[in-house]
Amino acid sequence: MEMASTKWFGAEMRLIAIILFLVEFVRGAVLVSLLPIYGAKTLGLASDAIGAAISVHYLTDTLLKMAIGYLLDRFSYRIVVLTGLAVSLLGIYALQFTALPWMFIGAAALYGVGMSPIWIVCLTKVSEAHRATQMGLLYTIWMVGLGGGPIVCNILLDYSMTGTYRLLIILSALACGLAFFMKRARADTPYRLPFREQVAILKDRLQKMRLLLPGMILQTMGASMLVPILPAFADKELGITGTHYSVLLAIGGVCAAGGLIPMGRLSDRLGGRKWFLVAGFLSFAIGLYILAWGLPFWYCVGITAVLGLAYAAIQPAWNALLAAYVPPRQEGIGWGILSTVEGIGVMIGPAAGGLIAAWSSQTLVFWVSAVLFAMIGLYYLSFPLGVFSAGEKAAN
Repeated sequence: MEMASTKWFGAEMRLIAIILFLVEFVRGAVLVSLLPIYGAKTLGLASDAIGAAISVHYLTDTLLKMAIGYLLDRFSYRIVVLTGLAVSLLGIYALQFTALPWMFIGAAALYGVGMSPIWIVCLTKVSEAHRATQMGLLYTIWMVGLGGGPIVCNILLDYSMTGTYRLLIILSALACGLAFFMKRARADTPYRLPFREQVAILKDRLQKMRLLLPGMILQTMGASMLVPILPAFADKELGITGTHYSVLLAIGGVCAAGGLIPMGRLSDRLGGRKWFLVAGFLSFAIGLYILAWGLPFWYCVGITAVLGLAYAAIQPAWNALLAAYVPPRQEGIGWGILSTVEGIGVMIGPAAGGLIAAWSSQTLVFWVSAVLFAMIGLYYLSFPLGVFSAGEKAAN
């Protein structure tokens, strides 16, 4: 236990955490702010084209997750992470030359290549004991980066789009440079099974967790539907400035990040994964439904805080549950495949959200997302408690 804790909080993990923060900071700024605002105001693209670009970004990210997990079991973390971040740097640099929609979508796709490695490296470093607590810490770093990016970007975009874009390139280059200092180490496994045997084991785990698969896809789909329309919704439906939009993002992010570790500890201590998930998903559904009413700013502040706390209740319990299905000694490919399944929803969501907004309205996107989260909460409510502890039995 002590060795695992030292490894988690050691110099290597601090370096990886910094890289993760920079990567997610830039990703949040690009996907939530830069792509929607630049695509709409500078290129004049419709919401369906912007949604397609974000979906394609997640498509390349998701399709590479399983392959990257396989590579991490065979090559050093530094080589895989550095190569991915270099390709992503090229993608974000190419955005300035995207004069046509297909070029815009292509640059977003290229940017998605390097997102997976650093995330999966972090997941493989989580110790066996107290998974939910450590997942909470990991997701706090992830959330602060992902949420901080749009907040800073929205404020800076009010002054200079060019300066904001250059800052994101510099931060991407910094993350790439820090990857040079990672150790030349592979996944810490006592022995390596042949690839076919690993796939057979993972297939068995997916079969055992088949009841959870719909939730894995629908929750990421419901959340990602909102990404391409959030800035426009804040401007047109809520009537708030970029600064106020940043305040809402900050409040939601602070509540989510601040709640992750306490919620993770409660989940570890109480063993109530089912009720954390049900309460979190239903609260998220209600919050999104009310937010779509277009209420005054201060009402939106309270709703955003509730959404952040709901997210904090969901993530540690959910990822601790998934971790139980990752076979021992195949953490790289295991997390890669599970992340790929979750990524299916992220691939579909932005394109679907953009199409719904173009066809009807941005408010309808919020309502559809709320319905999806409500369906997930009710779906898990109908499950017996044994389903949520089956993963621990499968791991033994």
